[in-house]
Amino acid sequence: MIIDFHTHILPPKMKEERAEYCRRDSMFREFFTVSKARIASAEDLVASMDECGIDASVVLSAGWDTNEMCRLTNEYTLEAAARYPKRLIPFCVVQPKDGDAAVRELERCVEGGARGIGEMRSDSQGYDLGDKRLMEPIVEVALKHNMVYLTHASEPVGHAYPGKGTITPEAIYRFALNFPDLKVVCAHWGGGLPFYALMPEVAEALKNTFFDTAATPFLYRPQVFENVAAMVGANKVLFGSDYPLLSPKRVMEQLESSGLPWESKAMILGGNAQRLLGWS
Repeated sequence: MIIDFHTHILPPKMKEERAEYCRRDSMFREFFTVSKARIASAEDLVASMDECGIDASVVLSAGWDTNEMCRLTNEYTLEAAARYPKRLIPFCVVQPKDGDAAVRELERCVEGGARGIGEMRSDSQGYDLGDKRLMEPIVEVALKHNMVYLTHASEPVGHAYPGKGTITPEAIYRFALNFPDLKVVCAHWGGGLPFYALMPEVAEALKNTFFDTAATPFLYRPQVFENVAAMVGANKVLFGSDYPLLSPKRVMEQLESSGLPWESKAMILGGNAQRLLGWS
């Protein structure tokens, strides 16, 4: 089974009213001010999955400014997953600064079938991921319902790109230290965090932390698969494309060109996600 752990869909009305949502939300504005930036529907995603031979996809939203915006996209994600229950695995997003309202929205999404939280963006949403007091209510719900928490991550060095942000390894490390039992997935290879797992105390802190490969052709050479597998284990790497930013085929081809054995490639393409999500 092949599972794409990092895809994005949005309600069609956001495509139709792009200018209005650019005005309303800073994250939407950063990604979609440029008209050629693609906005995909659930139907677009499923068609791409069929083309690429992908069995299931984790569907993510983004770290919006307000709980209202989060709720709007959550409703579409949950509705889409209900229409494609064997293909789409819904995650939801909240604005942690909204306190009790965020907890209520998270509980509502759990009732609607959400399996995780993400793609969260502490930088654009305006909070410190390492703030234990702020994040504790969200994490409590996640632990109670065995949810996965997926956070954006970015490199403190290298080229700039839209949406890169400032969620660097240090921020994620503090989050993992605060909540060692939480299953965390770091997008985009964790912004280089796996390198620090060569330090024993960091490896211990990251025992429940995984890394997805979203947008990797834009960031790294294919050797990243072998190197990260050597540092944290192939069992901690999750195939993710960042669709519709790019076709899943590009990431699959990059993985195929790596020097990993086929057993490791199979784990990355789906085995690890099945184990993490309990998905069959």
